[in-house]
Amino acid sequence: MSIYEEIEIEDLDFNPKTQVYTYPCPCGDKFSITLEELWDGEDIATCPSCTLRIMIIYEEDDLPELVESDDEEDGDEDYGDEKEGKKGDSGEKKESGEEKNEDGDGDGDGDDEDGLIKSTKKLAV
Repeated sequence: MSIYEEIEIEDLDFNPKTQVYTYPCPCGDKFSITLEELWDGEDIATCPSCTLRIMIIYEEDDLPELVESDDEEDGDEDYGDEKEGKKGDSGEKKESGEEKNEDGDGDGDGDDEDGLIKSTKKLAV
């Protein structure tokens, strides 16, 4: 494992929204390492465009607090509000009070719930 350079964490750019530290790579891309990786003891940032890697010099006491995302905090998935709409049999979201289309299944594709196309034309014999 070869390291291109050792960089102090103060020299990296930190995006608090994405919680990612970045540093310019000579290839034109950027080395990156997440705050979570640093808290887990990782100290190697990689460049996604080339094989170069840098070692980050830091102390955990100097790291910002790790902020959990909303999805991970409560562990509950957001299934939406009844007022926003409901899912029909076809899995498509329907607004409350929306009527079914001509085909009867509400998806507007011209077939019934079984996927069979109903013809309104009569065959000439």
